Amino acid sequence: MADPRIQQQVEDNKNEKEEQEQDYGILLYYKYTTIHNLQNLSDFYHSNCSSLSLLGRVRLSSHGVNVTVGGKLKALKKHIEVLKSNSLFEGTDFKLASCHEPLNDQVAKECGFTSLSIRIVKELVSLSSQPLLKSPDISNAGKHLTAAEFHALLQNAGKFQEKENFGSDKKLVLVDARNLYETRIGKFHTPNVETLDPEIRQYSDLPSWIDGNSERLRGNNILMYCTGGIRCEMASAYIRSKGAGFENVFQLFGGIQRYLEQFPDGGFFKGKNFVFDHRVSVGSLDTDTLGTCLLCSTSFDDYSARNRCSHCRMLVLICDSCREQESSYVCELCQKNGKLVASISTTEDDMSGDIFPPVTLEANPNMDQVRHSPAMSCGNDQHAAGTRTIRKLRILCLHGFRQNASSFKGRTASLAKKLKSIAELVFVDAPHELPFIYQRSPPDKNHVCESVRPEGSPPFNNCNRKFAWLVAADYNGKSDAEWKMAKVPFNILQYQQQTEGFDESLEYLRTIFLQAGPFDGILGFSQGAAMAALVCAQQGKLKGEMNFRFVILCSGFAVNMSEYSEGSINCPSLHIFGNNEGNDRQIESRASRHLVSLFESGCSVIIEHNLGHIIPTRSPYIDEMKDFLQQFLQFNS
Repeated sequence: MADPRIQQQVEDNKNEKEEQEQDYGILLYYKYTTIHNLQNLSDFYHSNCSSLSLLGRVRLSSHGVNVTVGGKLKALKKHIEVLKSNSLFEGTDFKLASCHEPLNDQVAKECGFTSLSIRIVKELVSLSSQPLLKSPDISNAGKHLTAAEFHALLQNAGKFQEKENFGSDKKLVLVDARNLYETRIGKFHTPNVETLDPEIRQYSDLPSWIDGNSERLRGNNILMYCTGGIRCEMASAYIRSKGAGFENVFQLFGGIQRYLEQFPDGGFFKGKNFVFDHRVSVGSLDTDTLGTCLLCSTSFDDYSARNRCSHCRMLVLICDSCREQESSYVCELCQKNGKLVASISTTEDDMSGDIFPPVTLEANPNMDQVRHSPAMSCGNDQHAAGTRTIRKLRILCLHGFRQNASSFKGRTASLAKKLKSIAELVFVDAPHELPFIYQRSPPDKNHVCESVRPEGSPPFNNCNRKFAWLVAADYNGKSDAEWKMAKVPFNILQYQQQTEGFDESLEYLRTIFLQAGPFDGILGFSQGAAMAALVCAQQGKLKGEMNFRFVILCSGFAVNMSEYSEGSINCPSLHIFGNNEGNDRQIESRASRHLVSLFESGCSVIIEHNLGHIIPTRSPYIDEMKDFLQQFLQFNS
């Protein structure tokens, strides 16, 4: 007869195991592999995750999968079992961790754990901020190192040079592939190992940092790490794509999560590992706090309150005491760019807490004309409700010749309204102020305030100031006289003579980006498009000063661009102009087509219309514009 005490122990163990199986957990995994039928795989995830009551994010592309889901541990294990029976997932590292169920609805919603989101995307992670450009070949990614191998390299620093693929004349450089707000609460720290923190807002900024620090990386053994490993796959491939001197790139397989599982005391990792789910962060047995409050610098590392920079929306650390006293914050990156706490407009025309960055520049008096469209909501109302929001694109708008920010804002009001859910339009006056002129013959209504007046005399009323990005060679600044008569009749081809003043305008835009940025893209109309095209042509020289991801050129034309060959400008671009029958009396369609030819065809989109010298906002043109912009949208972190 069986011992009743043993039977009771077995029963207790069984009950304990069943209770544990009901515990909540988080599952993270990714796999780069070729997927031929994305729809079938999407249908599988919908069916499987729904039947198991799993919530979270599933991203599928022709290159693989990237998944973060939560649910009962028992359900998550069943999900893994099904995947392991599919050869597609052979070798996949399933990172399963038990945790409490989401307790904070705001954090759970923002992290996407109150619903199941399954999407087919072009890229699993967007390394490039320019999605129309080709991503690096993932097969060229750096060599995987286990947590133990990674730890050993750090522990012995330069002593492992004899290891396979390590050159004896190369030093070890450690690169953190995560965003700044992640590194502020936890990072690897190893004596005698140079550690590089790119201090980036978002992952798509990493290539620019790599490009700007190539000499610090060249010829060394580069060791990379991130949260779970997927960001290092693409980033290491990007580094290796640079060729000679960048061959030796290695990455922590499974990321910080696997490292902390292997080394529960934290090992060389100090602080907490930021995670993109309701847990917010995961620590080790080492309870030291690495993070500090942005305002008072006291030890603090809890992002649960989801406080964000008023300018760029990046997460910031604000302790409980400071949060009770302040409601607007400026992250350290925006502070470096000279930004102050944003003032929040409360006028009836504004959309749910629009942010107006303060801008004051003695050298550029026109900077006080920086204007924002009423459509420029940064999603504060949605964020306050705790949803995971899409970050609106910020687009700097450059007006045409003899216009100003106010008039261009008015002319594009319909455009701003139709793009308000995805874009914020920012308007600024050009730096060259123009004199008021009039002609003996009845003038064009676009260039004077009063069209009904005695012929041969200036208008009765004063006009608003007019500006230009490029001016004629005889331009000598604003005239002292309020009005002067034009020397020659108006010439529709006058834009071909306005070729001077670029350097002053470029320096002015540098200041705009510094004081009112960051901007995702630039929209230029007519001469503003010519100016934007010139900026695109020098984008490589402007990295770090004027970073942007795309350009929209409306009724554009080329000025001072004879040195650029066909397809030589490598920047995602949308070209909008009138066709041969387009009734654009200002800019000929062939001039706009010539400008298009200078941009790389693989990352250019063209919209032709027959509506004249305007930016069309009716269908199908507005739909094509939205399709172009949606490629650049990103979720708030």
